[in-house]
Amino acid sequence: MAGDTIAAGGRAPRRSRSGLAGPLLIAPLLAVMVLLVAVPIVWEVWHSLMTPRFTTAYYAELATGRAYLHSLLTTVEIAALVTLICLVPAYAVAYVLAGIGGRLGAVLLATTIVPFWISAVVRSFAWILMLQRSGVVDGGLRGLGLLERPTSLVGTSTAVYVAMASVLLPVMVLPMFNTMRDLDRNLLRAAASLGAPRWRTFCEVFLPLSLPGVAAGCLLVFIMSLGYFITPSMLGGAKDTMVAVLIYQQTQSFQWPAAFALSTVLLVVILALYAVASVTVGLGRLLIGAHRT
Repeated sequence: MAGDTIAAGGRAPRRSRSGLAGPLLIAPLLAVMVLLVAVPIVWEVWHSLMTPRFTTAYYAELATGRAYLHSLLTTVEIAALVTLICLVPAYAVAYVLAGIGGRLGAVLLATTIVPFWISAVVRSFAWILMLQRSGVVDGGLRGLGLLERPTSLVGTSTAVYVAMASVLLPVMVLPMFNTMRDLDRNLLRAAASLGAPRWRTFCEVFLPLSLPGVAAGCLLVFIMSLGYFITPSMLGGAKDTMVAVLIYQQTQSFQWPAAFALSTVLLVVILALYAVASVTVGLGRLLIGAHRT
């Protein structure tokens, strides 16, 4: 009895320490998240409402000011068009990679993802060189007879669409590839064994099953496009002023409360879209699966 009591008493501290191990390991991460994420957000919202006292005037100005509304509409338009531009090539790349598999598929997937880690500033300067007057694109179009004289595409909406799509294309490929890779290939074989041609198997079996990955990729690219700053500021014109660019302009003129309010609205929109995506298509699950590849 005494030995059992001592043994039981000896195990209790070990259970207590093991029970605290998880929270102790997570505590540094939580502290960093609170310090670097939660505190700045709270500070931003506080100063958008309490400058110098409680007021919603800056949010009311966002709802009525033509410049703000134009910037918001422009941001949504650019994000939607960039998403559409990425859709078809991203689906084609993901389809090919999912069908290859093996080491070759892994190498090709890596070559697709690696360019995403190149600095957006470097990419923007590269596009400026290609799209400027007498650049590669201009020379090619004039060589094909599509242009009569040298023309610069820098400062146009076309430059913004193309440059943003080139950066965000790998982001759309990953969720699509993850979904296509996990599809049950027996369903495709069953459709083929029943006499369905390849195009019908694709349209009625493969495509519907891959739609969750398509939805996740589109939502992810759309959400990321909403907060873009470097590419539109370097390649776009005055009519391509996105919300992030407008926020930067407000800070340069020391209109901090307006910039805070605009940042808060953009943050709320992005968080709402991400929440909808997580519930409807399991965006978080697809991204974790893509990361594991």
